[in-house]
Amino acid sequence: MDLGLRGKKAIVTGATKGIGRAIVELLAGEGVDVALCSRTQEEVDATVQALKRQGVNACGEAVNVRDGDAYKAWLERAVAALGGCDIFVPNVSAGGGFDSEKNWTRNFEVDVMHTVRGCETLMPHLEKSGAGSIVIIASTNALETFGVPQAFNAMKAALITYSKQLAQHVGKKGVRVNTVSPGPIYFDGGSWELIKGTMPKLYDYALRQIPCGRMGTPEEVARVVAFVASPAGSLMTGSNVVADNGFTKRVQF
Repeated sequence: MDLGLRGKKAIVTGATKGIGRAIVELLAGEGVDVALCSRTQEEVDATVQALKRQGVNACGEAVNVRDGDAYKAWLERAVAALGGCDIFVPNVSAGGGFDSEKNWTRNFEVDVMHTVRGCETLMPHLEKSGAGSIVIIASTNALETFGVPQAFNAMKAALITYSKQLAQHVGKKGVRVNTVSPGPIYFDGGSWELIKGTMPKLYDYALRQIPCGRMGTPEEVARVVAFVASPAGSLMTGSNVVADNGFTKRVQF
């Protein structure tokens, strides 16, 4: 299937590792020009060079998305460097944690506000695209009780609600908005590798909940994101796509 992505321009946050890195690698392989950010310039530079070797225009900067003004300024520079924006994938997350109130502030600023600021800043450019697409990375932690009460779960749930309502608001402007909610995704340096080493009982419990007995990979999530973002997914807006290998047990009507 031709996804119709060639020549599109995408901005992806948190794209030097894990799911974000897999997303930009796949988009570049489909002929998409990409702008990306993360916290470390060295990692950004290495990722940009890898994408350029695929023959696309790629650029990136080290950005702290909690700094709203700096983050919005980078988004505008990214649009200028790419010559527009057709796809926005807000992927940065503060991750889990329940040890203090600081986690709630951090997850709100990183997960929620970086997404909201990004959507608001890029919306005029996405409207100009004529086929603008936002794909917000959520989590199955927002859908079912898992682990302990923590900000990550609640903020990802907030993003799913925000996505649905934003889709209704901007649909008439030709912009689609969806979320993708991955289940447990294993990769070197990721949270599930850490859990495997430090909390093996939790890791084994999660693995038993997956019917086929394995966790997903960043590349598998990236393929879902690419389809949802692409013109091939043009009928989808306001949807939350669960990509969890059967991990969750709810019935989704």
